[in-house]
Amino acid sequence: MTILQKTGMTWRRDFGENILMALDTLRTNKLRSGLTMLGVIIAVITLVSVVAILMGFDRNVQESVRSFGTNTAFFWHRPTGPTFGRPSKEIRMRKPFTFEDFRAVKEACTACVKATVSVFPNRGLSRARYKGEEVIGLDYRGATEEFFSVYANAVVKEGRAFTAAENLHRIEIAVIGEDLAKGLFGSLSPLDKEITVSGHNFLVIGVFEKPSGSGGGPGGGTDNRVVIPYWTFTKMHHGLLNHGIRIEAAEGLLPEAIDETRVALRLSRKVPIGKPDNFDYTTAEATIQQFHDIVGVVALVTSIISSVGLMIGGVGVMNIMLVSVTERTREIGIRKAIGARRRDIILQFLTEAMFLTVTGGIIGVIISWGLSTLIRAAVPSLPSYVPPWSVVLAVGVSASIGLFFGIYPAVKAARLDPVDALRHE
Repeated sequence: MTILQKTGMTWRRDFGENILMALDTLRTNKLRSGLTMLGVIIAVITLVSVVAILMGFDRNVQESVRSFGTNTAFFWHRPTGPTFGRPSKEIRMRKPFTFEDFRAVKEACTACVKATVSVFPNRGLSRARYKGEEVIGLDYRGATEEFFSVYANAVVKEGRAFTAAENLHRIEIAVIGEDLAKGLFGSLSPLDKEITVSGHNFLVIGVFEKPSGSGGGPGGGTDNRVVIPYWTFTKMHHGLLNHGIRIEAAEGLLPEAIDETRVALRLSRKVPIGKPDNFDYTTAEATIQQFHDIVGVVALVTSIISSVGLMIGGVGVMNIMLVSVTERTREIGIRKAIGARRRDIILQFLTEAMFLTVTGGIIGVIISWGLSTLIRAAVPSLPSYVPPWSVVLAVGVSASIGLFFGIYPAVKAARLDPVDALRHE
């Protein structure tokens, strides 16, 4: 047997003995050990639970945004990204898009396969009624017939979409979201039944399939869409209306389609040369990136808060280990007297400190996993889950805390004089 093999066997035996001693210490001082691990457990629960919720949000948002179409872009007269504070005067004074702007885009965008315009109510929550049932907070809009092909999530699962002729003749019909249909009609088929939306009656001709992710409208995970023909909407709702334009580009030509649309809108809206656009646009990838930026800030704040908890837990571990060194001074003297080296003593106390923090980290991960499961069961629209990398990170950081804060007590124990230690009472 080689010296290297003997060394490996000795190290494994020593490590196993240290683990057994750490277990014995944990079993002997249950309350003290539990209180020592508490700071680490709380910090790990905070970190892993927030990561689980953020990962659920991230998956949900990506599914929802991509359900609008990855090769599309949405144009709006106001900023499309998150804004903070009061908008500037220039933004507040911007004119909404008009149907003429949409027509200019259709004529000028050669890289576009199709384009559609949606028109929305100016203000207030829309509500839908059927007999005694009512649903508030709709995604209520008028749209051209291209809506059903440009929007990837506008899949009609029951009934049909409206046609160009029905749009042109201002027919009072609607295609509604799956959740809205269940809310108003229950198990009954909504087709060929009349609903009242914002004081106007519409015949239901189709039902959308609920999109993956966060759904079709302002209700988060609820598909409360009501889409009626564009010219029907303008006939019923007079005054200043908000228009949104979505384009679908040919495969691989989204940047060109965006540039052509911008030029068409600048000309249509008479934006002077050298002046910035008085409108904004976004794509699926841009929206996802904006969400990732927000998630990154939340993750950073959570990491800082968790770090404080881990530091507190680490200080607690160090204090307990110092107490343990004092209580076991005679034991340390006996070990040194029978041949234990300094590194053996250091390894023993470092193993105990890391065992405490790793155990706390594992308990925190288990509790976080349970909380994630409960959240997923209570809120199905939020698919919270604990990613494997967060488990490895939590346990690894917990071990690092034990290693860092266990060094001083371990070195202090190793430096004890064996004669003085044996005299200790």
